Amino acid sequence: MNVLITGAGRGIGLGFVQYYLNQGANVWACYRSDASLLRKIDNDNLTIVRWDVVDDQSTKNVDILSAELDLLINNAGDYGPNKQQGQCLDSITPESMLSVFDVNCVGPLRVVQKLKDKVIAAKGKIANISSKMGSIEENSSGGCYAYRASKVALVMVSKSMAVDLAPFEVRVLALHPGWVKTDMTSHNGLISVDESVSGMADIIENIDQYSPGTFVSFDGKVIPY
Repeated sequence: MNVLITGAGRGIGLGFVQYYLNQGANVWACYRSDASLLRKIDNDNLTIVRWDVVDDQSTKNVDILSAELDLLINNAGDYGPNKQQGQCLDSITPESMLSVFDVNCVGPLRVVQKLKDKVIAAKGKIANISSKMGSIEENSSGGCYAYRASKVALVMVSKSMAVDLAPFEVRVLALHPGWVKTDMTSHNGLISVDESVSGMADIIENIDQYSPGTFVSFDGKVIPY
């Protein structure tokens, strides 16, 4: 099994790397700037690739990939300015909106455009890591303009990908990892990386139980859009 993971240098992405290596998969772990934790992993099935999802020039580094890709996990993400200082109604800026949107929504689209032929060749799967904060129905606290908008857009992009790639027998889902104890949450989350990753991996394994493009939480619950 061939797996590629973006945003794999730490947190959930690194958790996915370790999970699929333990499953015996060949893993291409993509990072933006810091691969120090990846380089500590001693496994011949691991290939470390520098790939910044907002930098079109870095896509040349994926030419070393296998001709077939069974699973693509778009995990790279950016929260943007913190809620109090940068993402409230009075302070959010166009620059912050566009920067976060570029990473969280356009980034996965770029990755899929580059790798879709390899996924099609394997009749593989694509998992786009969104967030429950991208659910319009469940937004009861407001704020977080850049992050929420980028994640809700990723859910829509995932649905379009699912429809467009269905004729090629490629399955696509958007996933909510839960509130995970990572650097992004200052380790104040409710669940561990291992719990989040194992839950999402189980959903990916059983992807045919869900309609194409469904937005699913790590615990298997469908999230209202």
